[in-house]
Amino acid sequence: MRVRKSPWHAKMKQKTTDILIVGAGPAGSSAALAAVKKGVDVTVVDRRAVIGVPVRCAEAIPARLLGELNIGKDFVVQSVRGMKTILPVDDVKVSDAPGFIIHRDRFDQALVREAEGAGARFLLSTRAICLEGNDTIVVEGETGRRFSIKARIIIGADGPHSRVARWIGAANPHLIPAVQVRMALVRPLEYTEVYLQPDIVAGYGWLFPKGDEANVGLGMKGGGTSIRKTLDLFVSRMIREGKVKDGAYDTTGGWIPVGPAKKTVSHNILLAGDAAGQTHPITGSGIFSAITCGRFAGKAAARAVLQQDLSLLETYDTAWQDFFGDTLNRAFQRRQYMEEEWARFSEIIKSCWISYRAYYEDFNGTEHAGAAG
Repeated sequence: MRVRKSPWHAKMKQKTTDILIVGAGPAGSSAALAAVKKGVDVTVVDRRAVIGVPVRCAEAIPARLLGELNIGKDFVVQSVRGMKTILPVDDVKVSDAPGFIIHRDRFDQALVREAEGAGARFLLSTRAICLEGNDTIVVEGETGRRFSIKARIIIGADGPHSRVARWIGAANPHLIPAVQVRMALVRPLEYTEVYLQPDIVAGYGWLFPKGDEANVGLGMKGGGTSIRKTLDLFVSRMIREGKVKDGAYDTTGGWIPVGPAKKTVSHNILLAGDAAGQTHPITGSGIFSAITCGRFAGKAAARAVLQQDLSLLETYDTAWQDFFGDTLNRAFQRRQYMEEEWARFSEIIKSCWISYRAYYEDFNGTEHAGAAG
């Protein structure tokens, strides 16, 4: 998907807009849609030439998310009934978690089309270079020409290594690498599969079915073996067990935020999605939270513009914290414990993964609502 050419983009050395969003992923496009529906002017810049490419995602979404969106279903590849969590020695836990495996690039493009159709302006192949003062961003277009955009409010939705977050001193130090290959399945599968094993340090491996193919990958904190070598060993296991056929189609990699950003609101700047550390620190899932928090950010930004009151931006922090705060805080505590105690893998692992009841108990054994049974 390429954005339509804008005469504004071609001719202006400087432009003003009510809200400038950096990043056109799920958080950015959702923020744009929510804001533009309130009647404010919204501009989104993204360094990529094609939305959603390259894909750096296992491509699963919960069933409930699809019901909340109005973007069609052309990006859906298959449904899944739930998740299988697989521990060493054939210890398998089956959890009901209906969802869909998607073409992530088409999904992101559908979100952008909806926001653009509502009136948001998208500029692709456009990189945010620097912040001037607290309201102007210098950007660089595809020809290398630089110009500036002045905005009342800026939303950083530019991923794990967010440049906007760095500008406000909120860079997230809690990141782990992930790598994934696309492979042919031996037979169709109805469940996503998660593998917890000692050599995938403070992380997990996954096999997510996608029609007649699968996304096979892992994310991990580190260890004595490189992540690529660990992936090779994991893929060999999947081949031996008859899950996938030998031979990978392509490889992608990226970074997963596994801890909170230092702050998500700073004067007239908001952070959303991966830039705000709103990804689940244990599972790495982040599409649902990115869309939800993006909406919160867009609505708060629009209210602040319309009422000319930047203090209203604090309602964004309250909204997303009320919605996700307890879940993400518990997950971050579990991640810290998991990283510290990984050498005791067999003793601690069930208290560090969402499929098990122990995950929802305090370390003294007190159970909280939401236990997985």
